[in-house]
Amino acid sequence: MNDINANNSYNRKPLSPKEQKALLQLQENTKDIADQNSYDLEKWLRARCFDVKKAEQMLRNSIEFKQKIRVNTLLQEYKPPEVLRKYLTGGFCGHAIDGSPLRVELFGKLDIKGLMFSTKKSDLEKTKLLQCESTIKDWSEQSKKLGRPVDGLTVIFDMADTGTSMLWVPGMQMYLHLVKILEDNYPEMMRRLLVINAPRIFPLLYKIARPLISDEMKQKIHVKGDDYKDLLLRYVDPDNLPACYGGKLTDPDGNPKCVTKICQGGTVPEKYYLQNSDNISQMQSATVPRGDKLYLEYRVDKPGSVISWEFQSEDHDVGFGLLYEENEKYEIISKVTRVNSHHVLEDGVHTCEKTGKYFLCFDNSFSWTRSKKIRYVCEVIAPDDTLISQEINKLIEDGDWETLSERFETTHL
Repeated sequence: MNDINANNSYNRKPLSPKEQKALLQLQENTKDIADQNSYDLEKWLRARCFDVKKAEQMLRNSIEFKQKIRVNTLLQEYKPPEVLRKYLTGGFCGHAIDGSPLRVELFGKLDIKGLMFSTKKSDLEKTKLLQCESTIKDWSEQSKKLGRPVDGLTVIFDMADTGTSMLWVPGMQMYLHLVKILEDNYPEMMRRLLVINAPRIFPLLYKIARPLISDEMKQKIHVKGDDYKDLLLRYVDPDNLPACYGGKLTDPDGNPKCVTKICQGGTVPEKYYLQNSDNISQMQSATVPRGDKLYLEYRVDKPGSVISWEFQSEDHDVGFGLLYEENEKYEIISKVTRVNSHHVLEDGVHTCEKTGKYFLCFDNSFSWTRSKKIRYVCEVIAPDDTLISQEINKLIEDGDWETLSERFETTHL
């Protein structure tokens, strides 16, 4: 075992006597687990607020999960499917000033829907785990190179071009599922998350992700609009920062986006779509009677709320539209149109400027001989409340969200 205070040399708060006692107890409880030094064990304790019992259970669950998925062989044996190699955005491009690996994530260019239609859930999981294992390998190499312990991960989270399509329910569920897997199996990996080009819908996305954001993680998030250069250079040397972000790093041909290191993503071509791709959404079922319509009512209580939906029909097409009820009359938000939802899942979002009743309308009036079965999910996402606003303001560099969204707005709903 390493000395119990060895980790204090790497930018962590010294352990209190109570925390040291917890660490010693966890060491004792996990003697049957090979090569668990104090430096690593502290991460599991911090992830569970130094609750020894919970930290031990988290560690054992992780070991069991990694053995099941054969994480130790991923670097040598696993090659992600072509569609993930070409369209799963992001990549590593060097190191931050403190030695931690630097990764750029292009959230706004991620076609999560296309990826989910084109690959198995297990491949998405393995690919993300592969990134984590690569990071751990990098820590070892950097530690030897610099002669001191190196861990953590610095991420530039670029939200340019992020629109309401990212509020697609199953897509966000999948994204958060992947985040949870990483949090459960690689605790305290994130050193800092530098969010840039924050769009108007950032408060909505933050609200959705908030259950997975610990108080400690909030201290690692820094949010900026499009004036981010000073923030990035505070943590990243220009030689490791892509030129498109104000650094000096380019591809051999001079491309400032460093496309040889950072996958640019984009829309996934339908040629990659699978017939039986995994679908994590828990859809409800309903039947649209023959020669009739089905109206599903949703109440919006706050202006600026976003209503999102997705649905599939079985065997045959169906009409679909979005309506708003005002003074006992329907106002057409989206005209009812026949869609081939029996071939491709239909989805959409709408920003509700008015409060009141909104209706998803499924139209089968053109079919007098057969009813239509649909599977659907719909969600109303309210704008940020006071608590969310207060939390976001603490993440903003130099100002507050209202000022940032006015000055650096990059996405329009």
